[in-house]
Amino acid sequence: MTSDPRIARILALLHEQYPDADCALNHRNAHELLFATIMSAQTTDVNVNEVTETLFKTYPTVQAFADADLETFMEEIRSTGFFRNKAKNVIGAANMIVDEHNGEVPQTMDELVQLPGVARKTANVVLGTWFGKAEGFVVDTHVKRLAYRLGLTEETDPVKVEQDLMAVIPQQEWIFAGHAIILHGRAICDAKKPLCDDCPLRPDCPRCGVA
Repeated sequence: MTSDPRIARILALLHEQYPDADCALNHRNAHELLFATIMSAQTTDVNVNEVTETLFKTYPTVQAFADADLETFMEEIRSTGFFRNKAKNVIGAANMIVDEHNGEVPQTMDELVQLPGVARKTANVVLGTWFGKAEGFVVDTHVKRLAYRLGLTEETDPVKVEQDLMAVIPQQEWIFAGHAIILHGRAICDAKKPLCDDCPLRPDCPRCGVA
């Protein structure tokens, strides 16, 4: 538990509002979550889920992804945007998992961030959501925005934002809080038009209404 009563209230309200908070990307195993997260950059989870509904049937294993034809794969994920780099990263990551990790998605931060297209955010999603390991805090655009608005950080660099969140939020809450904050950012704390009047966190938000 945190000794900061404001943080404790924020976490309690997040648990109340989003008791089942989880990753919105559809997946059945670690590699599907990893590849979906790589493809989720600069697009919506809804868009990625539409693509992976067919993609995961076409490529049911890590080896299948590793053997994918690059040009064909690009077209299959075109609607996610930045599809050229994403295709290279997914296929490259699949090959590295096959060649260096016996076909199994690695379970440490150090190993995950060595994979193409994987930085700390993606690694934290996989570690927390699939493996239940709280090695860090997921910082996407929603978490970065809300962390600032809630006065939990003054930083803009995602790595520094993550460090600040890890310093003030208890480790046992990192996985849940990451998912819940993302859901709150989508539902209430919009980037351009935050619904402050409807926000249960408003009493503890020092920047309520700041876009």
